[in-house]
Amino acid sequence: MAHELDIVILAAGQGKRMASTLPKVLQPLGGRPLLGHVLITAVQVRPRRLHVVVGFGAEQVRAAFAGLEAHWVLQPELRGTGDALRRALPALGGAERVLVLYGDVPLLRAETLAAFLAETPANALGLMTGLREDPQGYGRILRDGHGQVLAIREDRDASADERRVKEVNLGIMLLPAAPLRRWLEVLGEDNAQGELYLTDVVALARADGFAVLPFVLADPQEGAGVNDPAQLAVLERIYQARRVAELQARGLRVADPSRLDIRGDVQVGQDCWIEPNCLLAGQVRLGNGVRVGMGCILQDVEIGDDVEILPYTLVEGARIDAGARIGPFARIRPGTEIGVAAHVGNFVEVKASRLGAGSKANHLSYLGDSDIGSDVNIGAGTITCNYDGARKHRTVIADGVFVGSASQLVAPVRVGAGATIGAGSTITKDVPAGGLTLSRSPQKSILHWQRPRRDKGTGEKG
Repeated sequence: MAHELDIVILAAGQGKRMASTLPKVLQPLGGRPLLGHVLITAVQVRPRRLHVVVGFGAEQVRAAFAGLEAHWVLQPELRGTGDALRRALPALGGAERVLVLYGDVPLLRAETLAAFLAETPANALGLMTGLREDPQGYGRILRDGHGQVLAIREDRDASADERRVKEVNLGIMLLPAAPLRRWLEVLGEDNAQGELYLTDVVALARADGFAVLPFVLADPQEGAGVNDPAQLAVLERIYQARRVAELQARGLRVADPSRLDIRGDVQVGQDCWIEPNCLLAGQVRLGNGVRVGMGCILQDVEIGDDVEILPYTLVEGARIDAGARIGPFARIRPGTEIGVAAHVGNFVEVKASRLGAGSKANHLSYLGDSDIGSDVNIGAGTITCNYDGARKHRTVIADGVFVGSASQLVAPVRVGAGATIGAGSTITKDVPAGGLTLSRSPQKSILHWQRPRRDKGTGEKG
């Protein structure tokens, strides 16, 4: 089947109702363009060749999928789905069957397509349909007494009786390649849109004696398309529910499935727990026993066993080793590694740094471009001053160092093992191992000094 099948994805439309400068097929769903979802499904079917018909924003669409192995077809004028497929004809030589998909129908599963292909004979036209309580806007399926499809009537062209039909065309078709060229060449524009409708090939196939077999989707949501932002939002929730259910099937515990968003590839170990209003994006790997608090964002991260991410923490492009505790209200930026059983507390930001095993930065600190050893204590309000206005410099802190609160370490600087830095120090030179290093101005008190006061008679506030 893989060697005889070509897939054509129609992705040329502008999507005016999206009210966006972005082509409709590039609108995001679950962190990926609509067309990206369709491509992933199409590739799983393993066609002989993949074709994508583009029109509005063609260069933008192609650039978004620059690495894709596909044949790109340009539809310069948007004259309908029949015209779009007709422009792909020259590249379909050698195919026995042609499967037509749509770049704005992102929820279709590969298993569903496999069943569609298996149940449609090679010499028949297969048509994917669905049942809808409110079929407005969809083409209606008109059947004969034997259940075969007689024709598809577009909503704008349907009579009052035809509009009451609840079985609708979802657009996805499986066509025998040999007669397809002939059918497409005789399509007419005698319809409300003045376009070449691909659906008109149904009547042409019937006239040529080909069976037209409907394939009714068990889950009509799979065939749902996107025409406006409201529909996109509905599909987003369907997609998210599907993704969360997949993770739950692998053992993930979720406090509220409706308040977890997945925008990437997520792998979870056993006994993980996620509180509401969290986002997992990019490549996310959770070990066993990971707990993620409310309102957290994890993007492109690797989280070890028994890590606890406390509420409202952002972790991006980082690795967190086993037993670490992060947050609440912490920000872990790209290039960071947090060691085994290390602690990063509230309002601490760590960027491009390594915090060693058992080390702690519990309050109100910034650690940037730093190599911090094990069992180091970073006091509240500590800052590594890593940027001189032109270049970044590194701070190196060896094992067992104690940094007092409100200290500034001006990079490049090295702190030796076991050293103690007194609170309120500004460190501009390397610190030797052991002992105490501090830099403070002498403290003095001015007795009998009085704070300036406002003169009540003038009304001045100073």
